[in-house]
Amino acid sequence: MTTECTPIQMEFQGVGRRKVEASFDGGYLSSDGGALLLREVEERFNIVERFVACFTDLRDPRYVEHGLAELLRQRIFGIALGYEDLNDHDKLRLDPLVALASGKEDLEGKYRRHEEDRGKALASPSTLNRLELTPQDAGEDSRYKKLVYHGERVEALLVDLFLESFKEVPEEIILDFDATDDPTHGNQEGKFFHGYYGHYCYMPLYVTCGDELLVAMLRRSNVDACDGTVPVLERLVQAIRKKFPDTRIILRGDSGFCRDYIMAWCEMNDVYYVLGLAKNCRLIKMLDYPMFKAAIRHSLTGVACREFLSFEYQTRDSWSRPRRVIGKAEVLTHGTNPRFIVTNLPEDYATPADLYEKVYCARGEMENRIKEQQLDLFADRTSTNTMRANQLRLWFSSMAYVLINRLRSVALKGTKMARATCGTIRLNLFKVAAALKVSVRRIAVHLPSACPFQNLFIKAWESLHHLPRPT
Repeated sequence: MTTECTPIQMEFQGVGRRKVEASFDGGYLSSDGGALLLREVEERFNIVERFVACFTDLRDPRYVEHGLAELLRQRIFGIALGYEDLNDHDKLRLDPLVALASGKEDLEGKYRRHEEDRGKALASPSTLNRLELTPQDAGEDSRYKKLVYHGERVEALLVDLFLESFKEVPEEIILDFDATDDPTHGNQEGKFFHGYYGHYCYMPLYVTCGDELLVAMLRRSNVDACDGTVPVLERLVQAIRKKFPDTRIILRGDSGFCRDYIMAWCEMNDVYYVLGLAKNCRLIKMLDYPMFKAAIRHSLTGVACREFLSFEYQTRDSWSRPRRVIGKAEVLTHGTNPRFIVTNLPEDYATPADLYEKVYCARGEMENRIKEQQLDLFADRTSTNTMRANQLRLWFSSMAYVLINRLRSVALKGTKMARATCGTIRLNLFKVAAALKVSVRRIAVHLPSACPFQNLFIKAWESLHHLPRPT
């Protein structure tokens, strides 16, 4: 593929008497051969196609070169492939393999309307920017920004995709709630200083179940960590029970979600909870005897020792009723480590030790899911001026995560990368060199023979290839 500029000839250290020269003039090459796998996931599950239904396209079809589905695939696939900024698409729009994955038929951009766009099959950064910045009240008379997203549809879609991931009726569903910081940049709408995190930020609310993402809701940081939990929980419980009426639902969260109104709502709606409980002098006093037993064992063995105690507890003012608390009395080499959780699960569900160690502590895995989205899929790149646009950016990252997670849970199941992070999957399976040959009858993609993960790539393709196409 030729570009407007003359390629720069680079000379590297020679080999013997031979020179080593290089330039970016290789033609139809791509560094993202794994975009084929992303395209195959999309073809089998229609994730982005259903995301399109969450928008209203007010553009005049006579002047549209890039369909809404193509724009969304370009943006979401770009994030999945590691391109976090809109500026990256200034060169990425030349990539024929990304154009193929985005649904373009004119991979070489030969038939673009304007001469300056020819050779560039995909949308420019400015076009993608208009997609993000369309206000909610945009109409057909708006000049440029005419792609309106509907937040309630996106929220419903994430839940639908989660429910569809079950092949059988689950016995229980554990919903992990957590909040995190998302640093702001400059004078953005809704920015506030957060004392705990020590900077200006947003504080999005995430809800996951295992590896699946259900909620990614952008919020200002001048609110409690659990703000909005009950409306979100109510919506999720209603959707889950509509499909799985007999499934046990458990809310799990840290002490930031241990609020009386949240627990009371769960108790009134037959929802179970396992929540962290901040320690205080009254609670620590309850653990005097278990802590003494743990200290004796520690003095005899020299290793960390734990004792657990289940008891009824009620705060002096904030709780409306007594509740069951599990206390962990732990003695370590450097001192004691008392911890507490509160739950309404029946006593025969699990022993106090298992309830703390196997049920509650498993919530730590959710933090890895948040890290994947922020570190691998750039969910913290919420640097536009308005919260509405930043929420859409957050959902772009969410959809990229859903795509990769579906690849991980379906195509990579049973392989050594079945538990790999999104970043590892990208590095090993997406960042694969590819050369394209485009003819009238076919598009041939040549991948490197020396690719160390080609067997895994083929295994993923076979798993996806044998899935039925959606009707």
